[in-house]
Amino acid sequence: MNIIHEINVINKKFLIEGSKLKIEKRGGKLNIRGSLPLKDNQNIHKVQRISLGIDADNYGLEEAKKKLQLINLQLELDQFEWRHWTSLSTHEGNKTYELFIKKISDFEKNFFKEGKDDHLNSSRKSTWNNAYKPYIKRMISIYQKNDNKDINHIFLSTLKSYKEGSRSRKQCGTSLNVFAEFLEISLPSEWKSLSRGYGIKKASFRNLPDDNLIEELWKNIPNKEWQYVFGLMATYGLRNHEVFFCDLSALKNSGDKILRILPTTKTGEHQVWPFHPKWVDLFELSSLGNDPNLLPKINRDLRETTLQNIGKRITDQFNRYSLNIRPYDLRHAWAVRTILYDLPDTVAARMMGHSVNLHTQTYHHWITKRDQQKAVNNALLKFSGRD
Repeated sequence: MNIIHEINVINKKFLIEGSKLKIEKRGGKLNIRGSLPLKDNQNIHKVQRISLGIDADNYGLEEAKKKLQLINLQLELDQFEWRHWTSLSTHEGNKTYELFIKKISDFEKNFFKEGKDDHLNSSRKSTWNNAYKPYIKRMISIYQKNDNKDINHIFLSTLKSYKEGSRSRKQCGTSLNVFAEFLEISLPSEWKSLSRGYGIKKASFRNLPDDNLIEELWKNIPNKEWQYVFGLMATYGLRNHEVFFCDLSALKNSGDKILRILPTTKTGEHQVWPFHPKWVDLFELSSLGNDPNLLPKINRDLRETTLQNIGKRITDQFNRYSLNIRPYDLRHAWAVRTILYDLPDTVAARMMGHSVNLHTQTYHHWITKRDQQKAVNNALLKFSGRD
C-alpha cells in the first residue's frame, strides 16, 4: 500500500466535507494537522499539530481516520479540549470518552443517512442543528465533568440540567430518547414524566394576540410583501418557513382556500384550512393565488440555506416593524381559534403538522375549558328540560 497516496485520498474526502484538518505522515508516525484552538485561548485558532503516536501503516491509518472524525465532531460541538489529545490521552478514562464521542458521531451519521436529496438533507440538517445538537453538546459537557460514567446517570443529569416544565427540557427528553434507542439502552422508568415540557398554562405568558390586535398589526406593516407573510401566518397558523413552502394556487378567487404545505417543510406535506375564513379576503390573500411572487424575495434554495435561516428572516422582520409579538404567537392564536370553532383536536393537529398528543398537551387549558363548557351546556339543557 502506498501510504502517502492513501493519506491524500482520505484528506481529499475530509476536505470536501468541510474539514480544516488533515492526516500527515512524519517519519514513521501519523499526526493530525490543521486549524485548532490555542491551548490558552479557545477563541483563537491557528495551524497546529496533534501527535497521535500511531504507526504509519494500514492499521494506523484507519485509527488516524477515526481520530480525525472525532476531532472534527468535537470542534463542531465546541467541545474540543487539548487535554484529551496530549500524551495522557491513552489512559483508560479518555479511551472511554473517545468511545462515547464515536457513538455520537455514529448517531449523527445514521441520522443523515436517509437524506437522498438536497431538500431532505437541508431539512434534516436544520432539525439536527436545532433539535439534537444543543442537547448532545450539553451531554458531552456533563460527561466530561462527571466522575460517574454510568450512562443512565449522564442521560438524567443532562435532562435535569434544563428547567422543569420548560420547552427545552421537553425537546431534550425527546432527542435523547432517540439517541438512547440508537444505543439500544433502556432509559429510567421516570424518563417520560421528567421530560414533560410546557403546556399552554406554562406558555400563557405569551399573552396571545386577539383577533382585533392581529388585524391592527397587519394594517401597520408598511411593506405589502410582508403584509402577505403576516396574513398567511395569522390565517393558516403556519410555521415561519412554511410561508415560503406551500402551494398558494387555492387562494385564487375560484379556489377552495385550502393550502397544501409542501413535503420540503419540517413535518412534511399536509393541508390547512383558514381560520377565520374571512381573513383570506381581509388580508387580500387571493392575490397570492394569482401571483405567489408577491411574497418577499428571499433565497429558498435549500442547497444554499436552511429552513431555520428562512424562518429567522421572518422573526427579524417582526422585530424590525416593532410588532411586539413573536411569529409563533400567530400560530398559537390560530390553534386556540380552531378550538373555539369546535374543530376536532385530531383534525387541528393534522393541519398544524404535529401529533395529537403534542396538540392536547400544548393547548390543554383551552381544550379543557371547551370540553367542560360542553358538559355544562348539556347539563343546563337537561335541567331546563325538566321545567
